[in-house]
Amino acid sequence: MARGSGRADTWLIVLGQSSQALGMGGISLFLPLIREDLGLSFAQAGQLAAAATLVYALMQVPAGWLTDRYSPKKLFCAGVLGTNAMSLAFAVVHPYGWLLAVQAVSGLFRSLIFAPGMMLIREQFPADRKATAMGLYVAGGFASSVLLNILGPLAVGPLGWRWLFVIFGGTGVLWALLYHRVGTDPHREPGAFPRLAEVRRLFGHPALWLIGVIQFARLATAQGLAFWLPSYLVAEHAMSLAGAGAIAATSALITAPSNLLGGWLSDRLGRPLLVIAVALTALCASLAVLPLVGGVLPLLAVIGVNALFVQLYFGPLFGVGLHYLGQRTAGFSSGFGNFCANAGGFAAISALGTIKDSTGSFTLGFQLLAGLYALALLAVLALTRTTPLTEGPVPPPAAAPAPASAARKQEPPAGAR
Repeated sequence: MARGSGRADTWLIVLGQSSQALGMGGISLFLPLIREDLGLSFAQAGQLAAAATLVYALMQVPAGWLTDRYSPKKLFCAGVLGTNAMSLAFAVVHPYGWLLAVQAVSGLFRSLIFAPGMMLIREQFPADRKATAMGLYVAGGFASSVLLNILGPLAVGPLGWRWLFVIFGGTGVLWALLYHRVGTDPHREPGAFPRLAEVRRLFGHPALWLIGVIQFARLATAQGLAFWLPSYLVAEHAMSLAGAGAIAATSALITAPSNLLGGWLSDRLGRPLLVIAVALTALCASLAVLPLVGGVLPLLAVIGVNALFVQLYFGPLFGVGLHYLGQRTAGFSSGFGNFCANAGGFAAISALGTIKDSTGSFTLGFQLLAGLYALALLAVLALTRTTPLTEGPVPPPAAAPAPASAARKQEPPAGAR
């Protein structure tokens, strides 16, 4: 657990980060109602989430660079405040085009939450608990998803989905203001900011790209399946919204502690790549089987296996990034990894809705996700054969020696010696 003096900071960071899950998860859970109110197709509904995810993904590298250069606390507070302000806007805006614009701006602010928050929470834990810290960081988001999926179907009847978004946004704004008042920025030594040359050399290291492949597969399923799961259960298994919400809540309830479990296992065993490989294998198998099961109990079992492993390797994966790419550029490398992850999320959310419209089923989409995990396993194997990047600043280029002719010209005449 975090050191005593930092416990308030730790929980406010987790609460601020988790507030974004309510807005994103609310669109997923209430999508059947939102589609009915706005008259949207499955593909159009998918674009509501995809617009935010695309902007969020494109901003991850700039946000990571900003985190290495400027105050992570101020960036984090701005991100939480803006994201939840967009949840309030989503509740009151009606035209579909404006809703897409709101979601795009929401993605911009959400990009300022991840990398700064990761840096802030790592500072609250000792060096041998970093994977645990990063697991805790996202566990709060899944805990809020549990509450959303349990209470949301009960509250949406009397309140309506728009009022629920007002509640989500108002609560998140409160966390942002509170953390801005009482939170602290991590101490940085003079000269701790990485130079541009240090960032550039990351792109020549294979670990950056191999981790990017694994990250792409990670969030393609974590977001794609989470977003479409209620609609999949309602459309292809004839469940009620309350029943689909209960399954989604149970799924999130399983996932929330698995974030902490994966980080703890990684720190305890000292073998993060093993944790990652086991999780990817289980996820590949569960997604390949999901379209084939028909009964309620087998369906619940497969969803449960997926929920257990889908975020188990979150902390270990970002810990591996620090190991292979170093601490000085941690904000940038984390941002690049999260860019790849959210590119996967954007692709999956968009593709699953389009595939459903085109084929009448989610089956092909789930099979493609299983194939992504097989590719990610190959990336893990390649990563085991990769050498970590040497830590430390890039030395400035040495001055070129003067030509011999120039040296002779500058030599004083013999009589002047």
